[in-house]
Amino acid sequence: MVDATMLNKISQAPGFIAALDQSGGSTPGALRLYGVSETDYQGDDEMFRLVHAMRVRIMSAPAFSGDKIIGAILFERTMDGDVEGQPVPSYLWEKRGVVPFLKIDKGLMAEENGVQLLKPMPDLDALLARGLEKGMFGTKMRSVIAHADKTGIAAVVKQQFEVARQILDRGLIPIIEPEVLIKSPTKEEAETILRDEIAQQLDKLPAGERVMLKLTLPTVADFYAPLVSHPSVIRLVALSGGYTTDDACEKLSHNRGIIASFSRALAENLRVTMSDAEFNESLAGTIDQIYAASVNKA
Repeated sequence: MVDATMLNKISQAPGFIAALDQSGGSTPGALRLYGVSETDYQGDDEMFRLVHAMRVRIMSAPAFSGDKIIGAILFERTMDGDVEGQPVPSYLWEKRGVVPFLKIDKGLMAEENGVQLLKPMPDLDALLARGLEKGMFGTKMRSVIAHADKTGIAAVVKQQFEVARQILDRGLIPIIEPEVLIKSPTKEEAETILRDEIAQQLDKLPAGERVMLKLTLPTVADFYAPLVSHPSVIRLVALSGGYTTDDACEKLSHNRGIIASFSRALAENLRVTMSDAEFNESLAGTIDQIYAASVNKA
């Protein structure tokens, strides 16, 4: 059974979702941006220890609260970790008022028909059960669209919704994320195909079943308005996709009904060498900027 208080927060509250879910492939880049080079650690265990310390610093900062951040997407290892001696999911919800989500995908298949599908997830049921036990509200899974190929995009959306039904059956809320690359030479055309494919799948959902969508900021403002207003969509959130914080917030501000779910743009100005006061001030400024773009629409 979905937690009604969490659902109300995610569906109604002003604010945005923080993405703290960099995994094996993207962690070195996140650490580099933070000022930790690959020569500063050896092996995955040390790498994940360092990125967890960065995430703890973010989650425990004064500005990281449910006043402006309504949810946070976690990597599996982050879900299993602690903050100030408390498990991360319960810390986020009980101490910060932030709804926890879990990144469940295991990476991407090789590109085919202009897209990358999700790799198989044979242990998904066990992971979902563990997430429920730890107090997670929902999940997130990312596919990639590089070109406006109708066959490929249809396959991405079909797969995402198939997995979403498995997640819904477990009592969790799925965030469906088919990311259109911002450097795609056919980005606008891909968005048209994607919007239509998602709408078709949403129409097939049984009455009362609802999902969330996480999409690349569209080339044309308000392009995803039909999805925002669809009765089967709890909320549509936007990924920053490699845009700078300023660019992502500018584009977001022109898309009514869409809130941010930024990763790189959230941590862009944070550095490991900062004092706690400098770190907290920088993060607070970025949170204010992303919040404003999420709630104040042009």
